[in-house]
Amino acid sequence: MDKFFTRMGDGSAVWMSEEDIRWDLEEGMKDAADRGKIPELTDDEMQQLFEIVTHPLKNVSCARGNEAVVTFDAGTLKLPVRAGLPMDRMTTILTHERALCSDTMELCTTDYSYKSIKNFVHEEAMSMELAQLNSIIPLFYGAMPNLGQYTKPDGPIDNWSELLPMAKIAEARAAQEEAIEHAVRDMVFIASALYEEGGADGINFDTVGASGDGDVLATLKAAQILKGKYPEIPIEIGMSGEFVLGMHGQLAFDGTRLAGLYPHQQVKVCEKAGATIFGCVINTNSSMSFAWNLARTVTFTKACVEAASIPVHVNAGMGVGGVPLTNTSPTDATSRASKAIIEIGKADGL
Repeated sequence: MDKFFTRMGDGSAVWMSEEDIRWDLEEGMKDAADRGKIPELTDDEMQQLFEIVTHPLKNVSCARGNEAVVTFDAGTLKLPVRAGLPMDRMTTILTHERALCSDTMELCTTDYSYKSIKNFVHEEAMSMELAQLNSIIPLFYGAMPNLGQYTKPDGPIDNWSELLPMAKIAEARAAQEEAIEHAVRDMVFIASALYEEGGADGINFDTVGASGDGDVLATLKAAQILKGKYPEIPIEIGMSGEFVLGMHGQLAFDGTRLAGLYPHQQVKVCEKAGATIFGCVINTNSSMSFAWNLARTVTFTKACVEAASIPVHVNAGMGVGGVPLTNTSPTDATSRASKAIIEIGKADGL
């Protein structure tokens, strides 16, 4: 029986039979459909997915005419920090523009949270202005809401992760509600400075929901305020996971409860808040095969894109978007994930 080279969710190499790959594709697709209560992929789409996974070439690409644009999170951290290349942020931006042919780029700082930027926001605005003078592609400024930074000892608020195990539910909820107000003020202040003073082409709120539904609500409120101040401001909201954790459990935006939302539901509240790009996330299970993870990703993506009225850029990187959970993701997997997300899931970008 012929076997095909593929990957596990942790990036390890594995040879699988056609029967096993088709089984994993089916099970991954059904898992997403069941969890999200969304339609399954069609037989033709499943066959197309199988052909992408088992393609004989090491790396694959989209057909001409199916190209998609890319945006970035932690943009200027990837080369100098993650890859250890001795270059500053300006050089990183120009490398992305002139060597890697990136469609957009993001300026950010090493401590990738809005609260941390407050003390030097005007220096960041100056850096943005200088970068704009030297580059052509659209430049976003981005960071994470990171609601947890507002808890003691780093912030003024009691830590709800410590209160919850003590069954102090009301106190934990009150702490999150207080943190939301701090985070909204900081995000609006920093985004306004980067957009108005620095000339940023857009603002990226990244890893939204990492601290649960309070994290999401803070971002939605900040986006809504910014859209009111600057009606033309582009805002990208990139999620941290496929499912909004109910750390509070009772928070809502415009009548929609946030806890428990999946991508096709998350995009609708982001639209209401004024987002112009939605960063859809589907988590990778490192214990399952690449085929299983990719089928889940494409199923969630297709439902999200069909529900959306704004562009959807699927997060495709380490541990999300079907990409294996490993620091250096193998290109045989990343190229296949990208092709499937774009051609079957119909994502607008990555």
